[in-house]
Amino acid sequence: MRPVKTYDYIVVLERPSYYKYVDLVSQLMFFIALAVFSFESYQSFYLHKGTGLSTDKLAMRALSTAIVLGWWFYCHNQSKRGVQPFYRFGLMIAAWGWFTIPEGGYFAAAYLIAAAIEKPVKLLPEVAFDQEEIVLNSFPQKKYLWSEVSNVILKHGLLTIDLYNNKVFQKEVDAEVSPETEKEFNNFCRERLGKSTI
Repeated sequence: MRPVKTYDYIVVLERPSYYKYVDLVSQLMFFIALAVFSFESYQSFYLHKGTGLSTDKLAMRALSTAIVLGWWFYCHNQSKRGVQPFYRFGLMIAAWGWFTIPEGGYFAAAYLIAAAIEKPVKLLPEVAFDQEEIVLNSFPQKKYLWSEVSNVILKHGLLTIDLYNNKVFQKEVDAEVSPETEKEFNNFCRERLGKSTI
């Protein structure tokens, strides 16, 4: 088992604006699944009196519908409380429901893919600093050795990382940083940059 690495500093950044679009796509997928499940159940149960659909499949679809609705409500409450919601559980259950629909296998696969990539796409934006490197908690993860960095500064709620390849990383931090912590962090970075050029 790989040991968990500890860092000297972890700077939490503001959540990117694209998170809300990822959430909207997940909600749209919920809506489509619920609409199709409801329509297909109506077709099977009322128009064809249950013919062509086993009781097991009808129960599975009804259960999928109920769980997806419940998870959507739970995610909505999380969002109202300021907590980042994750829709992946509901998407997995919706994929299960798609298997009860004729030709629903392709949709099930799409929902499973969406469930698998939601968490990596919505990683908490953090930048970790230790004695050897700087790690951006992104998808995919990015790492920079101190020897690749020309300057790092945290000032007025803005983290700036200048690289020797002329790239600049600049993001706002998620919470207010005290002047003492800011000074301590900047001194740490200055020291590491000084040692990397020796």
